[in-house]
Amino acid sequence: MPKSNKPIVWGLFAAGGTVTAFITPVLVVLTLLAAAGHVPDLLTYDRLHAFAAHWIGKAVLFGIVFLSLWHAAHRLRITLHDFGIRGDALVAVVVYLFAAAGSVASAVTLLRI
Repeated sequence: MPKSNKPIVWGLFAAGGTVTAFITPVLVVLTLLAAAGHVPDLLTYDRLHAFAAHWIGKAVLFGIVFLSLWHAAHRLRITLHDFGIRGDALVAVVVYLFAAAGSVASAVTLLRI
């Protein structure tokens, strides 16, 4: 039986979907509250910067970005297939390269904090 990389792709897709479904709405609401001027003391710039500067905070933020990007890449791949773009190998390479590039960019950005 030939080995497949589908479990890896589907695992990242499922984990990314779960993280995106639970975390993204919270981040949107907190961002809207901050934009409206209703910033709780816990969400001040100094505290958020301290969270992002700590290695645990960096790992959490990287995990959220990484999983969300891989979920979006796989979702886009399937959507393009549904729209009739049948060059699946090329589409897969392109969308997963974008997800990898975004993951590397987020890692570099987080390491600079």
